Amino acid sequence: MLDPRGPRFAAGLTALVVVVVMITGSGWLALAQALVFGITAIDPRRGPYAWLFRALVAPRLGRPAELEPVAPVRFTQVVGFVFLIGCAAGYLAGLPVLGLVMASLALAAAFLNAAFGLCLGCEAYLLFRRLTGRAIPARVPNPAP
Repeated sequence: MLDPRGPRFAAGLTALVVVVVMITGSGWLALAQALVFGITAIDPRRGPYAWLFRALVAPRLGRPAELEPVAPVRFTQVVGFVFLIGCAAGYLAGLPVLGLVMASLALAAAFLNAAFGLCLGCEAYLLFRRLTGRAIPARVPNPAP
């Protein structure tokens, strides 16, 4: 289970990185962000943004009221990885329109999560689970220390 504020913090940093990618057209920076997504797709707790959240932000916050399941966040990271690989490929292959379109989609998703707590990848994951008749993981109250 994850503190839901961690993925929102990561989405904010991701949005900033993607804006820089769009301004500079840097395929290498997009590739670096894709690597971050790749690491966090394996385990969202081990990514560099999660580390920053735990080291710098979480100690200044109270305990979260509830925790969220890891699976939707992992799925979201895979989706982000695919978009940023497409973005990097576009910029590095001299196809800036492809890079810009993929970056724009990634930015929209990251911004919605950071600003409003709307995780599009998480929603897609839950929709897939509903359509396939599988149990939907739920947020749970955070147990007292």
